[in-house]
Amino acid sequence: MPAIISRGFLKPVALFAALVRGYANPGSCSGACNVHDPTLIQRSSDNLYFRFSTGNEISYASSSSIKGPWTAIGSMLPDGSSIDLPGNTDLWAPDAHIVDDLYYVYYSVSAFGSQDSAIGLATSETMESGSWTDHGSTGIVSSSSKSYNAIDGNLIDVDGTYYMNFGSFWHDIYQVPMNSAATKTSSSSYNLAYNATGTHSEEGSYMYKYGSYYYLFFSSGICCGYDTSRPATGEEYKIKVCRSTSATGAFVDADGTACTNSGGTTVLASHSTVYGPGGQGVYDDPSLGPVLYYHYVDTTVGYADGDKLFGWNAIDFSSGWPVV
Repeated sequence: MPAIISRGFLKPVALFAALVRGYANPGSCSGACNVHDPTLIQRSSDNLYFRFSTGNEISYASSSSIKGPWTAIGSMLPDGSSIDLPGNTDLWAPDAHIVDDLYYVYYSVSAFGSQDSAIGLATSETMESGSWTDHGSTGIVSSSSKSYNAIDGNLIDVDGTYYMNFGSFWHDIYQVPMNSAATKTSSSSYNLAYNATGTHSEEGSYMYKYGSYYYLFFSSGICCGYDTSRPATGEEYKIKVCRSTSATGAFVDADGTACTNSGGTTVLASHSTVYGPGGQGVYDDPSLGPVLYYHYVDTTVGYADGDKLFGWNAIDFSSGWPVV
């Protein structure tokens, strides 16, 4: 479906296309496909894909293709994080990058629903099991005195300057400049996106540049616990986006509504047997081009958090907005 979906009404052309096409179903996945909050990267030496995800001190798997078969490797940090906070033996929401020929994976330490949170960093030269060094906190931390929750980190390199986007509920999505090694914060944070309605349900941001625009993808809605209490229709997880010509602010949706004023154009929502897609990222696949990847529930399999599956779709940016 075209992603030109407003918070109110669809423009006639977008409405017609939406009715004709519907949302695309996820691309195929085989092997170890149960994940939550995935992130993707390829190893430079052999182009092997690595996928990291929430839980098990950051679970990870490898494959020769985004389609699989995915082979589970184990825990990235089997002893947990050196960050002294509750949840430091769980670890959430990884974000993988290559910085100065090292493999970086940022991770979150928190207890569910708590603001006592921090974003940490682990590095490896090879991504092989047992090769990871934990560097602890990046300096992005939160407590009940903060307006944000310091989880769901996402790094972006803007012409040699690094920024970290992060945040979950409370006042939603923030950004902070990082040092030249992308290991620590270098300045104060500021707000990029805020949903003033309800519980302020925005999190899991991912920034991606295509053409002259920076696209701020994020998850909105209720993510979890579907097996015991599903939300009202439309209140479950979905993937939204705003865009800007600057990586540091002034993001708007397809209707021109500011992302700091509840803006957000829906890219992917529940459809067919796909329920609650979110926890997304974007990857430049060598053969497929830009790919939106995410987790989702297949309603024919089950609604438990452990039943979430790895999904992906190629993205079409030809309209100026991402379409899957």
